[in-house]
Parts: sequence; C-alpha cells; structure tokens
Amino acid sequence: MTLRTTNESIDRTGRRADVRRYGLRRGPSYHKQIVTLTVPHVGNTGINPQDVESDKVWVAGFVVRSLSPVVSNWRSQRDLDGYLRDHDVIGISDVATRALVRHIREKGVMRAAIAHGEAAEDAAALVNIARQSPDMSGWNLVDDVTCAEPYHWTQTSDPGWYVNHPYDPNGALIVAYDTGIKKNILRMMTDRGLRVTVVPATTPADQVLAMHPAGVFLSNGPGDPAAVTSMIDNTRNLLGKVPIFGICLGHQILALALGGKTEKMRFGHRGGNQPVKNLLTGVIEISSHNHGFAVTPDSDFGGAEVTHINLNDNTIEGLRHEGLGAFSVQYHPEAAPGPHDSLYLFDEFVNRVKGTVSV
Repeated sequence: MTLRTTNESIDRTGRRADVRRYGLRRGPSYHKQIVTLTVPHVGNTGINPQDVESDKVWVAGFVVRSLSPVVSNWRSQRDLDGYLRDHDVIGISDVATRALVRHIREKGVMRAAIAHGEAAEDAAALVNIARQSPDMSGWNLVDDVTCAEPYHWTQTSDPGWYVNHPYDPNGALIVAYDTGIKKNILRMMTDRGLRVTVVPATTPADQVLAMHPAGVFLSNGPGDPAAVTSMIDNTRNLLGKVPIFGICLGHQILALALGGKTEKMRFGHRGGNQPVKNLLTGVIEISSHNHGFAVTPDSDFGGAEVTHINLNDNTIEGLRHEGLGAFSVQYHPEAAPGPHDSLYLFDEFVNRVKGTVSV
C-alpha cells in the first residue's frame, strides 16, 4: 500500500493517542526529512486535528511497517492515509523499518527518495535522485518555514492536559522568533500569563527591541543552524538587552551567537525518552528530542556554562550565561509529545522575565 512523500525511530510517547504518535505533530523541524517509524503497527488510533503542532505536515515522506486497516480512538476524526494525501505527503508501508533503522544507526543519516507509479519502477533513477538531493549541512531551511508576518498568540492549553499555573507577570510581552515554532511552546507561555507576539526569523533585533519586550524566545526549527546567519546576528544583537530563552534550534542559535560551534550528528536524537542530566540540580530528566545537529563540546561560549548533558552520548543539552541573561536547552520541554519533566523551564523563563531570578 502506498500512502500519499531517513531518519531513525520517532517518538511515540504521550498521553494522547493521536497524530503526535506518528511523528507528524513535530511541526516544521522535520521539513525536507523522511520519517521512519520502528513501531510495527501505525495508524490504529487515527488522526485528530486538535493536536497538530503546525498548520501543515512538513515531513517530506513517511515510512511504516504496517498501516492499520482499522481506526479506533475516541478522539479520532480521520485516518492517517487520508491525512497525508490531503497534505500531499507521500508514504510507504510494508518496509522492514527496524532493519532500516539499524542500517541508519550503523551508516548514519542519509539521503533517500520515495516514489510511486511508473517512477517507482526505475530503481537506478531513484538512487540518482537521492544522491543529487542537497545534504542537510549548510542548508538554511528556516526561510521556508518561518511566518510571513508578525502575529499575536493568545490560545492557552487544554486544562485537561496541563496543571494550572499561579504565575501573573502582569501581561509581560514576549517576542518569539519563528524558525519553525510549535504551537504548544506558545501555549506554555500564554498559560503562564505572558503576552506573545510571534515574528519572522528575518526580523532585525532593533525592530524587536522597539516592541519593548520583557523577553525574547528562540524557537525550534529545521536545517543547519550555522546557515541561519540572520538569526545568529539577531540573537547576538539582543544579548544582554533582554532575557532570552531558546529551545532546540534556538539553543544552537544561542550557542553560535555566544561564539560556539555546531556540527551535524551521525544520527540525530529522536524520541521522548532521552535521559538528560541537569548539572545545576543533579536531577535526571526524561526528555523529548528531535534534532540532527548539536553544539560541539570544544566550543568557547564567551562565559556561558553548560547546564545539561545527554547521558547517552554526553552531548551538550543546555547553556546559560549569567551576565547576558540567556539560557537554552537542546530538547523540547513543552511536552507535545513527551514527558512533563522539563516544564519547569517555562516557569524559569517567567521568573527571569519578572526579574526575580537572575540567569
């Protein structure tokens, strides 16, 4: 069976049985990537549009072992096949996905192609297409996914999924750079009483400062962070002038703005069960990851300290600079999907915005 577009296993954890289990809820961070699932049976819980993290499906392709012929979930409104067809995303089933993932773990993430119809009959042509496709290194994909115009975000999260928070920062304004932002990140800020204005990634720092924000957020997103030079410059020009919080790509952008370096990983961190140690507290957090680049350990961060490390490979998972009022994490604390261990980071951002805690 062919669905209507490689990386390794994607996250399947979370309380809700819906689209986020399929790796589609990750939003623009999967732009130009083919997602492969190792779970053998996919699609049985169907799709529910309330849980999507972006306005479109950004994956380039979708690979599963077996597509469920039956959809059954109290929140489901449609099946996976129809959902991908509506978004013009090609998929393929009946693939030995666990063998494919083992190959990727041995050889590293690689370029790939999926086709159907007559195009699928010429294997040599498909191999050539894959070889000619751009490598992720040096590729600025943020320009493809960022918003076209600024907008205000007011939606809060469903109280059935998150605990209410007693914070009242008097409607402090946060400017969030959209480099591929997920909706639940924005909800985590509005849940805590913050006003949020989202701006395109190309918005100059002086225009952001002219809005008189109480804080600036650097979002997640796709591609090579070192290629997003405008965001690196913007962040560098904001350092020390306003509290900054970065997640995933935003973490890498902050590291580069501080003088650090990034590199493409052999295979990225994916899934909702990555163990991260908070070096400030000694607590081990189970966290949700989705990235193919990392901050290099030999970086000079200009006075910033490493606050979190990944216990699987010791990669840098968090930074903070006390003097410049900036901090970041490589993973996704917004729990959409994933565990809630790291939601405290949004509380810390609120406290920094309120001026009650120095970074």
